[in-house]
Amino acid sequence: MSRLASMLIFLTIALSLLGAGHYYIWVRWIRDLAWQRDMGRILTWLLISLALSIPATFILSRTLPPVHGRGLLLVAYTWMGLAMALPALLACGDLLQWALRATLELSHGAPLDPARRLTLARGVAAGMLLTTGGLAVTGLRNALGQIGVRQVRIPLARLPKELHGFTIAQLSDVHVGPTLRREFVERIVAQTNALDVDLIAITGDLVDGGVERIAPLLAPLAKLRARHGVFFVTGNHEYYSGVEQWLAYLPQLGIRVLHNERVSIGRGESSFDLVGVDDLHGPQFGKGHGPDLEKAMADRDPTRESVLLAHQPKMVFQAEPYDVGLILSGHTHGGQVWPFRWLVLLQQPVLAGLARFARTWLYVSSGTGYWGPPMRLGAPAEITRLVLLSGAESS
Repeated sequence: MSRLASMLIFLTIALSLLGAGHYYIWVRWIRDLAWQRDMGRILTWLLISLALSIPATFILSRTLPPVHGRGLLLVAYTWMGLAMALPALLACGDLLQWALRATLELSHGAPLDPARRLTLARGVAAGMLLTTGGLAVTGLRNALGQIGVRQVRIPLARLPKELHGFTIAQLSDVHVGPTLRREFVERIVAQTNALDVDLIAITGDLVDGGVERIAPLLAPLAKLRARHGVFFVTGNHEYYSGVEQWLAYLPQLGIRVLHNERVSIGRGESSFDLVGVDDLHGPQFGKGHGPDLEKAMADRDPTRESVLLAHQPKMVFQAEPYDVGLILSGHTHGGQVWPFRWLVLLQQPVLAGLARFARTWLYVSSGTGYWGPPMRLGAPAEITRLVLLSGAESS
């Protein structure tokens, strides 16, 4: 399927869901609550404006100067997050309202009159509104507040004993761009450097925007420090943002890009292979892009331990023939905004955390930043500190 056809299908589905979701919100919060005519019209046009603000943000985020418009984009993207969660919340409200109405009618032995049904609907709507406000505040705080450090210990059977305790800091899905700026990058650099790790791995979706717009925001990354260096593989958003320019720019910050290749980490026999492959979206954006494990693994000594950086968790299935010890991925954001975790699991084998596939460990970061809505619900942001242990049963 061509890139244009894929984009048209995506836009058709996205706009259909957008329209259906906002219609449901209108039915439950405006039509069914029987507002006075003028107030109903005002609320209807407000909802239409909020709906239109969602596609508008994608245009504004690419056209507004990077130093301007952040406040406007934060408001629009916040509504996007709420609009994603609201239909599910309203469905829960419908079930609650049905249960309350059935209980009241059973206790009174007669159907509720229209006035009492309206009072009940308004009470449930008020409860849903308060719940929505609470979720918005919580989601904003989770996304924009302090990032937690997640500690993970992973035993690798072929890791040399001399490298027992080798540490990797994983950053993933930072999405520096429309609403995440230089201050955020400075904060994650300081937190990561404080971990004093052996290696830093950035597993894709670092940016949302072209080099000419975003590069000044990334300048603090040049201060990242690890004894064996900083490594990067592409995510799908690098391909949306001018991948060739980013592949040329990141080395200027001291970041080694692994473009379907591997490097040896350590010295002599006290070492392991670090492998990096392109994102699965790569082939749509030009010849020479896309994951090529055959190239990256060519002539590799199978007795050596290997760690693979691959943006999408489902690369674990392509890696199966290569007997990889550990795969580090991201992409899922841990679902980011409930209830989308369930949709992510339709596409990826793991939502977040550590899982085992035969001999291969797969660790999926829930992401360091966020995409779109500045919100995280049930999916905390993380900087991951991974400790590699020598021996399959180490602890």
